[in-house]
Amino acid sequence: MNSKITLSTSKMYSLFVRSRLNKCTNKRFLGNLQSESTRQNELFDLEKKRQREEIGRIDKIEVEVQCKSESKTYVMNKLISTPYDCARHLNETIMNKTAVALINGETLWHMHKPLPDSCKLEFLDYKVSQPGQVNKAFWRTCSFLLGAVASNAFKDKVDVQLHSFPIPNVKSGSFVYDIQLSLDNWVPTSSELRVLSMEMIKFCQQAHPIECLDVTADFALVLFKENPHKTMQIPDIAANNNGKVTLFRAGPNVDISKGPMIANTNQLGRTTVTNVIKLDTDIKGSPVYRFQGVALPSSIVLNHFAYGLLEERAKNLNSARIPGSQDVTTEDNSFMAQATN
Repeated sequence: MNSKITLSTSKMYSLFVRSRLNKCTNKRFLGNLQSESTRQNELFDLEKKRQREEIGRIDKIEVEVQCKSESKTYVMNKLISTPYDCARHLNETIMNKTAVALINGETLWHMHKPLPDSCKLEFLDYKVSQPGQVNKAFWRTCSFLLGAVASNAFKDKVDVQLHSFPIPNVKSGSFVYDIQLSLDNWVPTSSELRVLSMEMIKFCQQAHPIECLDVTADFALVLFKENPHKTMQIPDIAANNNGKVTLFRAGPNVDISKGPMIANTNQLGRTTVTNVIKLDTDIKGSPVYRFQGVALPSSIVLNHFAYGLLEERAKNLNSARIPGSQDVTTEDNSFMAQATN
């Protein structure tokens, strides 16, 4: 009996994805008015709504929030309430300054990801005594946002295919996104780098909450069907994550990452796209370029001279693994990920 129920649910889910995909695709091609980003966002919203409706009866959980020297316990909704919802019960400063949450003293948790069970919850900001985990979440988010900005900057002139970004490594001196562009030998001018930097700053100042959604590999393949690099990576990502692929969205931009990321784009402060370097790779088609940058959280102030040193260092080619056609490069299996495991 259980197997029949599972099969029926699976068929229903497949039909749901297929019907929504056809609807979005038909709208796109009939008038050619819908962009690929719009199609992805429609599917993301529909899947988010479907998952919410699938929860059914709402169970309650108890979340013990550690705040300075005291703790408070809140009754929240299982699989619906997020750490950010818990922060709403405290104060606006915690809501705005927290980068990531920590569950039961050991598991980093995205601020906008629903809580699965009762737990102890801590909020980590950028001035914690041991900032390593927060720094990685911040660096990972910077890579994600760099890819988003590059996609938008070139959409009217150049074919852009996001490839991947390596696991965050602050010691490398730069955050990175490897992107395939239909430009043969592009060497960006200082003016072009400044434009990219300004676009990233403007995007972050729009204060986009960074959403998180776990989906099946099948759904992810539908979502990224126009990106050959992502479709190649998705089966491997799902195989190492209990069949799931974790999506993140900021504004209209959707991407894949193991996470967690920071809560809001406005937590990025001083930001510079420092270099774009053509990579020597055997990936077919257009060249792959390594976009590099450096940034500080908005709550961290650094003098101009010191920040200038960080910018100069971030111009050097980041030594993270260069993607190739014979392997599947993702955030999980990058060179630095293997080196630190």
